[in-house]
Amino acid sequence: MSANALSIVLLAGLLHALWNILAKKAGGDARFACFTAGVAMVVWAPVGVWIGWDVLPQWGTWEWGFVIASGVLHVLYFVVLLRGYRHADLTVVYPLARGTGPLLSSLVALVWLGESMSYIGALGVAGVVSGVFLIAGGPKLITDWRRVDVVNEDQLAFQRLRSAGLRYGVLTGLFIAGYTVVDGYAVKVLLMSPILVHYLENLVRFALLAPVVLRDRPTAWTLWRQQWKYALIVGTVTPISYVLVLYAMQTAPLSLVAPAREVSMLFAALIGGHLLGEGDRWLRLLGALLIAAGVAMLGLA
Repeated sequence: MSANALSIVLLAGLLHALWNILAKKAGGDARFACFTAGVAMVVWAPVGVWIGWDVLPQWGTWEWGFVIASGVLHVLYFVVLLRGYRHADLTVVYPLARGTGPLLSSLVALVWLGESMSYIGALGVAGVVSGVFLIAGGPKLITDWRRVDVVNEDQLAFQRLRSAGLRYGVLTGLFIAGYTVVDGYAVKVLLMSPILVHYLENLVRFALLAPVVLRDRPTAWTLWRQQWKYALIVGTVTPISYVLVLYAMQTAPLSLVAPAREVSMLFAALIGGHLLGEGDRWLRLLGALLIAAGVAMLGLA
């Protein structure tokens, strides 16, 4: 991976970690996802119109099909992710989601897109996945999930929290893998503009989520007044972080870019664990270092 592509991915990782922390603090649901999509739609409209004015008339069914598929997968991703944040720790859901998704994305890219991976690249992917596992709780993630000899209510609540984090994290990762492969194919093979791909899938996302908001307008208005600051930041920053990744995919193998994005785990472990007061800080710091080492190997692959 070139130094330019790696630098882009690192910046995207920092932005990605920051908006996920804000989304966790907002405690929103599908309506919050709609709020952020609406903000992105308005804030980035001038850029979308400027780039798409001459390009969109040239698109056919194939291009629009990928945009719609991406929009649907992103809706499922946001809804499941935000639900996971309401029922479990960010530093469990987020690492599992961000680890499962890139691993599956890399495997699909190797098989479907015909990409190849060196031994150093494979070690980098292994480092990222191992680091994600440690950040999510390490061996305790499995032992706590399997335990049946719960002694008290506190342990029962903790076990339920871990189990919820495991379920939502893995399910979110499946959707991440889905939209990563779809969008990667769009920008690498179909040569579609990364900015247009993301902006238009965001329009699809807003259209699909709008009925959830309109179904109960008084409640939606109350939530908007509580969450508008978070929605404004997340809706503005999210497109930047993801478009940077799409540009990196155009110049570097998707099987390397996808796991390299998980340097955001390092930022989430250091920033999120401190701000949100979630435990196992040293274990998660060790996981973050493994991820950093894995990303460094990916940069050499």
